[in-house]
Amino acid sequence: MIEGALWRKWVFYNIPLILFVFVLLFPFYWMIITTFRPDGELYRPWNAANYMPFWTNNPTIISLFCGVLAGYALARLNFPYAGSLGTVIFVTYLVPQTLLFIPLAQIIRNFELGDTPWSLILTYPTFLIPFCTWLMMGYFKAIPKELEECARIDGASRWKAMLYIVIPVAVPGILSSGIIAFTLSWNEFIYALVFLSSPDQKTVPVGVTSELIRGDVFFWGPLMAGALLGSIPVAIVYSFFVEHYVSGLTGSVKG
Repeated sequence: MIEGALWRKWVFYNIPLILFVFVLLFPFYWMIITTFRPDGELYRPWNAANYMPFWTNNPTIISLFCGVLAGYALARLNFPYAGSLGTVIFVTYLVPQTLLFIPLAQIIRNFELGDTPWSLILTYPTFLIPFCTWLMMGYFKAIPKELEECARIDGASRWKAMLYIVIPVAVPGILSSGIIAFTLSWNEFIYALVFLSSPDQKTVPVGVTSELIRGDVFFWGPLMAGALLGSIPVAIVYSFFVEHYVSGLTGSVKG
């Protein structure tokens, strides 16, 4: 009986799982191998220089900070038209970026910030802050107000009640907002294409398509390096924080 159970475990569980993992990870293996091989024969010694043009800054932390404060204010503070303001903020997130990059380009040009990381740091929050605010509003509404009221009764100010009571409870929602904001800014294309022109300033999506493909010539090593840098950070973030991500979205939906 034991041998039969072990045999069934290998046939119906272990072997399919091994095949699934192999199929899942094979693209990453191919990208890693191709990264260090020449374009003609796809063989090249290890060359870390392929990774150099793709490091970039993103304003995820700034947007998350503003979104948490705005979401808390709209969900907890009783002031006129709070609900309408929350709806307006969310509708702002739905405005297509293709309608905004023209006036934003004029602003970036007036402040002489073109082709610098600041052009993205100042423009990305236009779509990240509304989304983070809307998501945090739903999560803060799902947290019982009694927790905060008890802290206020014990003498804590609203700021301390938010910082020491509400924020720790809202960590799953904050992580969820941060992950989504990071993914949106990491994969953003329109603003990075318009506002950045130097090869050493371009982000991964723009650099891969504009610098590493010249007509019908593909620079496979740097292309695979860009693909790895574009996929691995997001995969790592989702892998380590998937439980908080799911619970954060669940709390937001309930709210």
